Amino acid sequence: MNIQEQIKDYIASQPDTKRSDIEALHKRILKVFPKGKLWFLDGKDDKGKVVTNPQIGYGLQTMHYADGKTKEFFQIGISANSTGISVYIMGIEDKKYLPNTYGKTIGKANVTGYCIKFKTLKDINIDSLILAIIDGVKQTT
Repeated sequence: MNIQEQIKDYIASQPDTKRSDIEALHKRILKVFPKGKLWFLDGKDDKGKVVTNPQIGYGLQTMHYADGKTKEFFQIGISANSTGISVYIMGIEDKKYLPNTYGKTIGKANVTGYCIKFKTLKDINIDSLILAIIDGVKQTT
């Protein structure tokens, strides 16, 4: 199964409200980054054990670890969680940047150093979320 099919199946597997929100967010991100690399992580480790929620990823960056190793990874990720949706903005070094820059304008969401978590799209300012995503990609390109 290719990545687009995995993403389509993942979105289809979500409950109605989450499905429509994730699908709308997915389409919006694709409009902003039409040539970005797509990823799908099923949430399982090398042994097949579930270790995280599945994620749709967008973009490409090289992550640098303290031990000198590097790894290619996505810049933006979206995932359903038990209470709503998480948007991961990966690779921003200043962990106060997202909450300080977008925390007051994004609406009803929990904003951390790399994650914006909300219940539904109607609870947030989608334009502010998209600006945070664009900003995150710029910082990691």
